[in-house]
Amino acid sequence: MNIGQAATASGVTAKMIRYYESIGLIEPPIRTQAGYRVYTAEEIHELRFIKRARTLGFSIEEARELLALWRDKSRASADVKTFAMKHVRDLETKIDELQAMSRTLRHLAQTCHGDDRPECPILADLALPDARQPPAEKKRGKAKTHADCTCDEGDTFSSRH
Repeated sequence: MNIGQAATASGVTAKMIRYYESIGLIEPPIRTQAGYRVYTAEEIHELRFIKRARTLGFSIEEARELLALWRDKSRASADVKTFAMKHVRDLETKIDELQAMSRTLRHLAQTCHGDDRPECPILADLALPDARQPPAEKKRGKAKTHADCTCDEGDTFSSRH
């Protein structure tokens, strides 16, 4: 099977297949005398495995580790479960961070008049010189009342609006 057929069969683009080969994620396939790559069913299966891992949010290096675990028939399933559960925790942390960002932007957008005036709390917040605390570290606090709004402390990266 040539690279175009391998791409179609695996769902991985030819460009990504070449990239995975170049970084050693997959072994380069055998080549014809004319230099064309020839992929086996096993290599297509590996490409599908990598695509699925990437679809689940694993990095290329994590996909490399999973591929090694998959190939190692003597490994314990507990090792795979531990690896997967770490990824779940990482995803949940990222979700929390994204939700905090969404709350902050939603709050800023709600405080913006959205009219012809040049004043914009969204841009004012982005221009603040202080270092922002990552959203995952911010705890939900009690409601605070500001001059122009009421919000929860945990809704923004800083207590300024």
